[in-house]
Order: sequence, then C-alpha cells, then structure tokens
Amino acid sequence: MNNTSIPGSRQALVTGASGFVGRTLCAEMLCRGWQVRGALRSSEQLPDGAEVVAVGNIDGDTGWMNVLRGVDVVVHLAARVHVMKDAAADPLAEFLRVNLHGTENLAMQAARSGVKRFVYVSSIKVNGERTTEMQHYSESDAPDPQDPYGVSKWQAEQALQRIARETGLEIAIVRPPLVYGPGVKGNFVRLLAAIDKGIPLPLVGAHNLRSLVYVGNLVDALIACATHPAAAGQTYLVSDGDDVSTAKLVERIARALGRSSRSFYFPPGLLRAAAAVLGRSEQVDRLFGSLRVSDEKIRRELAWIPPYSMEQGLRATADWYLTQRNGYNRGTS
Repeated sequence: MNNTSIPGSRQALVTGASGFVGRTLCAEMLCRGWQVRGALRSSEQLPDGAEVVAVGNIDGDTGWMNVLRGVDVVVHLAARVHVMKDAAADPLAEFLRVNLHGTENLAMQAARSGVKRFVYVSSIKVNGERTTEMQHYSESDAPDPQDPYGVSKWQAEQALQRIARETGLEIAIVRPPLVYGPGVKGNFVRLLAAIDKGIPLPLVGAHNLRSLVYVGNLVDALIACATHPAAAGQTYLVSDGDDVSTAKLVERIARALGRSSRSFYFPPGLLRAAAAVLGRSEQVDRLFGSLRVSDEKIRRELAWIPPYSMEQGLRATADWYLTQRNGYNRGTS
C-alpha cells in the first residue's frame, strides 16, 4: 500500500460514497486513519465510522458549503454513468448537468472552503473507445471522447483545470478503464453468471487485449492521488498492469469460480454481423476489441504499484459472487 501523505490531510469528502467504488474507498480510508464524510443522494449506510451526509441530486445548484466544512480532500466519484440504451431525450444535456456542471459547482465551493486537493474520477472514455493490440492510451494522447458520457467527462476535466488555475485548488484526475471487484454490476457480473452456469461462450477467437483495474487497486491509486505531493495538477491512467484477451479473461474467471471454461470458436466476423442485425454491436465490440492503457506515469511519478494482482482481484470478485449467489439460493429455496 502507498502511505505517503500530505501532513494534516486526514478529513476526506467522498461523493458517490455508497457506490461500487465509493464503499471500498471509504472502508480503505477509514482503515488508514482518515475521517471520512460520505455524500449521498439520500441517507444510506456506509462502512462503520464514516459520516453520512445526504445532498440530494448533484448538479450546478447543489449546496456544498456545510458539507465541505473541515474537509482537506475531496474525492469526486458521483456521476451520471454510461448506459447502453439511454432513455433521456437529450443524453448529452443530462450528462453535462451532472458530470460537468455538478463537478464544476462542487470544485468551486471546495476552493472557497479551503479544500487542499480535489481528486476527480474521470474515465478512459476521454481518451477514446479502442486501441490496437499493439497500442496503449497514455495521458499525453489527444482526447477523443466518442459518446455523451465521454464528452461530459472531458469537459469536466477542462473545467477543473481552469478552476485550478484561477483558485489554486490542487486537482488530480484519474481515468480508469473497466473496474471490477466485489459489488461489480453490469456486463462483468453477467459474464460471471454465464461462466458459473456453464453457458458456452463463442470467445475463443477473441485475441484482443484489454486493460482492467481491480477496485482495490483503483482505491489505492486514488488515495495516492489524494496524498502524494507530486499528484497535484496531474492526470493519470491506472490499471492492474496485466492486459488480457477476453478469451483468457474467461479462463481466469472460470478458474477463480472453480469452473471449467466452456468457450468455443465462432468466426468473429459472423458474430459481428449477427450482432449488428440484433442491435448488439457495442457489446460485441467490447468483447472482441482492444483497449489498453499505460500506467507508467503514475508508477514513475508516485511510485505507485498495484497492491493486488489480477488473480487476487478475480478471486475476491468470484468469492463475492458465489457468496451472493448462495445467499440468494438460500433465500428462495
């Protein structure tokens, strides 16, 4: 674990504290001796020791001054997240309302309240949607967001850089790729369920490479960005440092679950054609496309090393999934 700290910086405000990453971050910061205030839309439970503050919806009008009293560091996780089929009449406007205007408003009030550092959890979607198998995204690449979510995150980063110049608030930005771990939702937990049930998957032909980050590694990187003097004013990409093809990921998940992988070969071109007919092209692109990131900068500048291997992360995720599945089965039997 990385324990370098700014002297006296021990009061943190975590937005989105009840989410997948937020709960893990709050628990880890408490373990390291921080006082943690979790900002939520409504009153919910957080790890023991965290102070819970309900702030309602986060947008350009949210009042933060009372919440920010005594806070040294803000870690801003709350966001309107990417969804496959957005039902909003104007998705970009909705993303900007929360991810741009909500972030800008919070950062300005943080600066006025004397907060030292603002850690913003952005997204690798700011860089783009895909790389080649030989290419890595890095912090020096020109941003190329392709959807409203990525655009809103990039505009928020730009707003934060402007606020930093105008106010002196220290900004650190982290762009994670796919995050997995206990509590994960979406496609990753669906993949766990499919492998657990022994459903044959047509993924042997997936020779892509993708970067992932285990939630424990992401949380450790966020704390490093909250505390390390060199993180001020910087943007970092993070990963487990173990890029993997979808086919190999399925094998590793199966091993962690104690199952046999039942993947088989199906021509990727035919699969893509079928997905286009069914309106599932985006899902297939994620399975067969590459998206690699280089985390060399954060390793060099902050001496950051992921504390968990991918095998450890997948084992923890599998153990959580099996516990949840067994609890559900007992509850319905």
